[in-house]
Amino acid sequence: MRWVREWGVVEGCFSCDQEVTIGAESASPAERIYVDGLWRVAHAFDSSLRGWLVVVPRRHVTSIADLTGAEAAALGPLLRRVSLALRDVVRCAKTYVIQFGEADGFAHLHFHVVPRMPDLPPEHRGPRVFHYLSRPEAEWLTAGARAEIARSLAARLAGG
Repeated sequence: MRWVREWGVVEGCFSCDQEVTIGAESASPAERIYVDGLWRVAHAFDSSLRGWLVVVPRRHVTSIADLTGAEAAALGPLLRRVSLALRDVVRCAKTYVIQFGEADGFAHLHFHVVPRMPDLPPEHRGPRVFHYLSRPEAEWLTAGARAEIARSLAARLAGG
């Protein structure tokens, strides 16, 4: 596990746990929509909204202020590319980009990139979009649905 030694991971951190497994043959396409040396894009596992993505640094960091210059420089263009891909694939009107990192096990810096669909009900717009992460597990997108969206987004991101 060369990456673990070079970059370091924090045990019990969901994002670090996923990072360790993304190279495995069994890793879900939804966990590796886009991967480069600095950032990874994944579909949220606990969302009932198609295309709810997270953009995660590949090393453990908990604050924007702790990003390296290279990580910070790559972030803006990546968020734009991800937003363009979502617009093309899920046909959203725009995207919300949100960062908190306060939940237990999820302190690893991550940005939610959430498609704001044209027909999104007014009561679920803005910060109330988190309604789609608070639904019962029975309403979450299936692994197959996430993988299908992931493959479409990955193809779009690979194309520039």
